[in-house]
Amino acid sequence: MTKHQQHLLILMLVLTGMGALFWYTSRPEPIAVLVSPVEKGIVEQTVANTRAGTVKACRRARLSPSIGGQIAMLDIHEGDQVKAGQLLLALWNKDLTAEILLMENEAKAAHATGRAICLRADVAQREANRLVQLKQRGVISEESTDKASTSAKSQRADCESARVSAQVSVARVGVSRAQLERTQLFAPFDGVIAEVNGEISEYVTPSPPGIPTPPAVDLIDNACFYITAPIDEVDAPKVRLGQSARITLDAFGGQQFPGIVRRIAPYVLDMEKQARTVEVEVEFARKEDIEQLLAGYSADVEIILKAHVDALRIPAESVLEDGRVLRFLPDEGLLEEVKINTGLSNWDYTEVLSGLKVGDQVVTSIDRKGVKEGAEVILDTERQP
Repeated sequence: MTKHQQHLLILMLVLTGMGALFWYTSRPEPIAVLVSPVEKGIVEQTVANTRAGTVKACRRARLSPSIGGQIAMLDIHEGDQVKAGQLLLALWNKDLTAEILLMENEAKAAHATGRAICLRADVAQREANRLVQLKQRGVISEESTDKASTSAKSQRADCESARVSAQVSVARVGVSRAQLERTQLFAPFDGVIAEVNGEISEYVTPSPPGIPTPPAVDLIDNACFYITAPIDEVDAPKVRLGQSARITLDAFGGQQFPGIVRRIAPYVLDMEKQARTVEVEVEFARKEDIEQLLAGYSADVEIILKAHVDALRIPAESVLEDGRVLRFLPDEGLLEEVKINTGLSNWDYTEVLSGLKVGDQVVTSIDRKGVKEGAEVILDTERQP
C-alpha cells in the first residue's frame, strides 16, 4: 500500500469515527414511559351518574301544627333521638283541655241519665206485663192494660233516645280531642331531630297555600338511607332493578360501598342547559354501612351492567383510537403498535379478546411527547408502579 493510500485510509477512519461520534451525541434521548403488564382479572361494563348524587333518608317528615298558636311545650333539641308517637311540640291548648274535661263530664252525666230512664222503662214494661196477665183473668179492664202498655213503650223510646244522646256526648268528646291534636306534633316514626324552628312562647302559623315556610320540626329516619343519582338517558335503558352497584362517598374519602338498584324513575328529567337524565335510586346492600351516614351527603354510583371474571385485561388508558396499543419490547427498548380486539370496558380496565397475551407490557403514558411506534424508550422507574 502506498503512502498516499495509507493517508486516505486514515482520513476515512477519522471521518467515520467523527460521524459515529456525532450520531451518538446528537441522537434523541430515550423517552421514559410507564407500562403495565397484560394480566387476567375481572372486567366490568358499568354506567355512572352524570352529576353528583345525594344521600337521602327513606323517610323524612317536615312537621308543623295544622293551626296557629303559641308554643307551650318543646322538650326536643336538634340531634335528639325520638320514638314513634312521642310528643314533640304542643301549642297553648288549656281552653281545649278544659272543654274536653267538661264534655267528658257531660257524657258521663248523659250516660247516667240514660241508665236511669232505661231502668224506669224496665219497671214500666214489667208493670204492663203484670196487668196483661190480670186482664186475662178478668180482674182489670182492657183500658187499664192498654194505658200501661202504651206508657211502657213510651218510656222504652225515652230510653233509646237517652242512649243516643249519651253516644252524641261521647262523639263530641272525640271532636274536641281531634281539635286538641291539631295543637300537638307527634313523631310519625322513630328518627333523629334534624332541625327545630321555634322556642317556648313563640307564635307559629301554618304555611299559607303556595307559600312554603320552614317546618317547626324536621324529623329524619336515620335507620334507612338510599342514593338518588341522575343517569344519562343514553345509558338508562341498560339499567335494571336489582343490578349491583358501587357507592362512593366524598365524606368517607372515596370509600366504596356495595349497593343494589331499587328504583328507576319512569320518566326523563329535562333540566334547562343540562343533559336529559333518568333518576335512579340505589340502596345500601349492608345495613352497617349506613350507621354514620347523614342525609344530604354527596355520592356517586357505578352500576354494574355485566362482568367477566378471569378475563385478559389492560388499563383503559393504554388503549388508543381504533383499538390500538403500544407494546413495549424490553430487549430492543422500542415500542411496537399492536391492533387488538376488545370486549367489556370501563374507566379502569379494557378486556382484550385477541392481539395480546399474558405478560406483554403496554404503555399507559401514551400522552407523553414522542411516544409512538418505533420510539426508543426506557422505563420511568420513578413513577412506575
